[in-house]
Amino acid sequence: MRLDIDGVSVAATGALLVQDVQLAVPDGAFVGLVGPNGSGKSTLLRCVYRALRPTAGTVRLAGDDVHALQPRAAARVLAALPQESTAEFDFTVAEVVAMGRLPHQDRTAASDDSVCAEAMTRTGVSHLADRGFLALSGGERQRVLIARALAQQPRVLVLDEPTNHLDIAHQLDVLSLVRASGVTVLAALHDLNLAAAHCDVLYVLAGGRIVASGPPHDVLQPALLAEVFGVRAHPVRHPETGAVQLLFDRLAPTTP
Repeated sequence: MRLDIDGVSVAATGALLVQDVQLAVPDGAFVGLVGPNGSGKSTLLRCVYRALRPTAGTVRLAGDDVHALQPRAAARVLAALPQESTAEFDFTVAEVVAMGRLPHQDRTAASDDSVCAEAMTRTGVSHLADRGFLALSGGERQRVLIARALAQQPRVLVLDEPTNHLDIAHQLDVLSLVRASGVTVLAALHDLNLAAAHCDVLYVLAGGRIVASGPPHDVLQPALLAEVFGVRAHPVRHPETGAVQLLFDRLAPTTP
């Protein structure tokens, strides 16, 4: 399912947090949103998964305004993993993952069990099924929440820093899993090397605006990275995949 962000702006307390963003995620593509802290990535994603209504512009799923859809209809096609997820009640892992099945009216207990079991297997949390969610480590919780999103069987997946709290092995596993899922993915990522290795296209957000977009090897250029992130980057190629990877130094301070 295609996702389009068409001229989206978000204003709050007199400030423009996101300004006239145009962004397209083709059906089945994995598109990354990168940028420094405070650039507007999370604000933009909140507009996509309906937690925030844009001040201007439209978010469309297959041409339909996502904010005009009924909540259940939207949840059947779009799942989201926000950057920070809180829980007040200590559900078991199996119960948390099962919440992903709630939007599906035609479900049965047997089909729910099968879908949830597969999602937990794919994310490596089956052995935690009977554990309380609040007793888990940060990385375990993150994998459970990804399992819940997969159990929802969405056609579009929105991820805000999905590798938070994960060790490097699970970072690679989760992003490879998401990429292989076949769903349309829009993900905000801090790690530029992970973004370069897994994304088809990157959009760079700075000051609430898109300042560059394209394939990772075209976008992740030293001049842009110096301007946007304040670092000196040395691009190299991964010896096996050929994906661009970056070695970083801080920029030398300027003399007055």
